[in-house]
Amino acid sequence: MKWLGKLYIQVLIAMALAIALGLLAPDVAVQMKPLGTAFIALLKMLLGPIIFFTVVHGIAHIGDFRRLGRIGIKTLLYFEVVSTLAMLTGFVVVSLIRPGDGLHLHMADTLTGEAAGQSAALAADSFSLSHFMLSIIPRTLGSAFVDGEILPVLFVSLLVGVALAQCAKPDWVGMRLLNEGQTVIFKLLGYIMRLSPLGAFGAMAAAVGSYGHSTLLYLLRYILTYYASVLIFIFLILGSVAALAGFSLLKILRVIKDEAIIAMGTASSEAAFPRLVDKLKRAGCDEAVVGFVLPAGYSFNIDGACLYMACGLGFLAQATDTSLSLGQQLSLLGVMLLTSKGGAGSAGGAVIKLAATLQTVRVLPMGAVGLLFGIDRVLAIATSTTNVIGNSVAVFVICRWEKLFDRQRFDAYLASPDRAPAAPLATLPESSK
Repeated sequence: MKWLGKLYIQVLIAMALAIALGLLAPDVAVQMKPLGTAFIALLKMLLGPIIFFTVVHGIAHIGDFRRLGRIGIKTLLYFEVVSTLAMLTGFVVVSLIRPGDGLHLHMADTLTGEAAGQSAALAADSFSLSHFMLSIIPRTLGSAFVDGEILPVLFVSLLVGVALAQCAKPDWVGMRLLNEGQTVIFKLLGYIMRLSPLGAFGAMAAAVGSYGHSTLLYLLRYILTYYASVLIFIFLILGSVAALAGFSLLKILRVIKDEAIIAMGTASSEAAFPRLVDKLKRAGCDEAVVGFVLPAGYSFNIDGACLYMACGLGFLAQATDTSLSLGQQLSLLGVMLLTSKGGAGSAGGAVIKLAATLQTVRVLPMGAVGLLFGIDRVLAIATSTTNVIGNSVAVFVICRWEKLFDRQRFDAYLASPDRAPAAPLATLPESSK
């Protein structure tokens, strides 16, 4: 029974019990929702401090800022290429399988109708390029942590890290405080992660109890199509990217299996972020690269959200008998490369981004978004898991490109995760210093 002590086994058991409860006693299952909400809230509470300590601690030990700039440029280019591939994958799969054909839905026939579309439009109306760029700069240094947004925290952390790297001495007391602060934060994370089976149980039970089997059967063909696109993207696209960088995707999945299952159970990729930071460092990735690429990926490399939006637009066009020309599809792709950025790590975030796209490019009725509301929680399971896997692969690839990957630590972690040594400080090869 030793296997019962493993976190991912506990989460899987909790999810199975939640599904059973949702089908047998849906009214009781819905009342379990606060368990999942509370768990995600606890993790979000630590997001700001974890990003701050990881980024500042990593950058403060870097002496070559030209290399840091190269890492930033390569990272953003990588994000754009992979995000585009995710959207193309979604478009192709939906176009081939065509799950929406034959529905012939008018706006009055959608699950929640125009009211649901209008509620999503309220959130979408505030989206613009200038608003997105300005939102990166917090009102004050403290508000970056109060608001709970990743990009402002990352922005402040980068500034503080660069400042420390330029003016702090190695024996300065502030550097020791950073080390101790990081230790305390991850100790707190360990306490909270013990509650992950309970959080996954609450989130899954509420979803199944609320929507039930009838909704899943009604849109089963689209759900299966979306999950097929996710599997194709992960194993074909991300698998090829990992292979080109000299990695086995299956080995990477072995490293992050706990975090992927947590994201699956909670339908929130943010729920896996805190533990993922420490996991990737222990598995041979450089601290500075992890501290920069991972939080940036949660705003710029949301592969699952890109798949969600591409598949969703294709499905809604088919369901409402809307014909999209090649030019319109390319326009949608360009807009989605912008609207997919930021704030889609939690369940429900991707559907708001989809609404923002429909609000920007009016080729489909806004009320059509309501068709996806009933199954959004089911789709979010795959969306969040894909986000976690995509960002993890990005960290490994960037580390390999920059020759900041420790293969021995990676192999040691795979051999015995529990005995793997703690992650070292951020380092650079001697030739680059």
